[in-house]
Parts: sequence; structure tokens; C-alpha cells
Amino acid sequence: MRILITGAGRAIGRATATCLAEAGHEVVATARDVHLLDDLDVAAKLSLDVTSASSIEACLAAAGDLDAMVNNAALSGKAPLEQIPLDHLRAMFETNTFGPLALIQAVLPAWRTRGSGVIVNVSSIQGRVATPLEGAYAATKFALEAFTESLHYEVGHFGIRLVLIEPGFTAPGMKASPDFPVNPAYAGLVEQWDGVDDVVAGPGGRPSPDGVARAILAALEDPATPLRVPVGDDAAMILPLRAQLDDATFEATMRATLGLTW
Repeated sequence: MRILITGAGRAIGRATATCLAEAGHEVVATARDVHLLDDLDVAAKLSLDVTSASSIEACLAAAGDLDAMVNNAALSGKAPLEQIPLDHLRAMFETNTFGPLALIQAVLPAWRTRGSGVIVNVSSIQGRVATPLEGAYAATKFALEAFTESLHYEVGHFGIRLVLIEPGFTAPGMKASPDFPVNPAYAGLVEQWDGVDDVVAGPGGRPSPDGVARAILAALEDPATPLRVPVGDDAAMILPLRAQLDDATFEATMRATLGLTW
């Protein structure tokens, strides 16, 4: 398959580009800064700003006919919601939510006509479980999950598959978000929440992006892949619990597990 990957310059995107290329696929790796792709051994390397209509148009024209797409580019932002700058929140939605949809809208007419295509949207455990200090990021991923599920119903009829990959905490993580100052009123929460990712990741620590890349490869190649694919021990533990327990019981369980008293 010829597969376009967004955000291929680092972490999950880079690991996925390498994994898919090694599996024999034609990879079109993209990033806002194309120089981040210099050392990738892939079929094509293109500049792409998923928040720009003209950049999307130019990139897709240069990419040629595609069989699949992996929407991975994302922007982070960590702060109490009382303080998250709305301009940054809007930028997060533009990158994490509207960008993938803009790309999908651009390819769907041709894919619908030919009757095939695979879209893998990289979500997060935060797309189903919102946590303190990560509400902005979670909101963008909740929205990504919502439109992906709707698209699953809308375009499956035309032979187009959609898959949500839901990684837990993964090393080395995303590009660092801006360092927003935190109101001292939230200092206790910040202190308690620091290191939570290491607790839920288990004794082996955060897994590398390679496991996520392998999950993406399997999703692209296997038509029987379900709509949602959790990746990582923490996702495998937390997401089923969230589905099975009511809100109060889930909260109490996670507070006890994490030692959270805030």
C-alpha cells in the first residue's frame, strides 16, 4: 500500500514510518518541518501543515494516489483548565482534530468512488478517559474519537475502513508543550499527578513507540481489525475498567491505584 503518515518526524510517527517501510509499504512521510524526515528511508518525504488548507492540497497533490492514511500529528498542552490559554486550545483542536478531518475530507471522494481505503487515526487513552491537567488534550482526542466513529458508520458502506489506535503513555512522548504557569492553588494537584504515567505504565516503564507502530501496521493490513485498538499495558488495564464501571467506582479505583487524594 501507499500510505501517508502525518507527524512522522518523531516518536510514534517516526517509528510507524520505519515499521511500514520495512514491511514493504510505500510510505509518504510528512511533517511540518520536512528536515526532521531527512534520515528516514521511505518512498517520499513531504512538508505538511495539517492546519493549512493550501499545505494539505499541495501535499496530497505531490503524494499521488494513496491507499491509506495515518493521522498522527498532534499538539499537546498541559495545565488546569482554568488557566489553559484558549488560543492554545484552539491550536490543539486545529492540529489534533480538524487537521485529520480536513485530510480525510480531501481523500474521501476519490476513495469512495473506487471503493477502498484505510484511515488510521492515532488517538490516545485520553480519548476515552480524561485526567487532571490534561483536559485540553483529552478534549481534542474525545472529539477525534467521535468523528472517527461516525465516519466508520458513514463510509464503511463504500469499502473504507477506519481504526482508532489508543496508546497509553509511550516513551519518549510527544514534543514538549509550552510551559504554562500554574496557579499556586493547584500546586498540590500538580505534585500528586507528577509521575502518574510511570505508575500506570507498570514495572517495565513506558513502552517504546515501536509497539504502537506494530499495532498501526496490523490495523492497516488486517481487515478484521476492530474500530478501537488499545496499545500498552496501561491502556489494556484502564480502558476496560472505564467501560465496565460506573463513574464513581472507576474514580475510586483509580484514586486508590494512584494514591490521589486531591
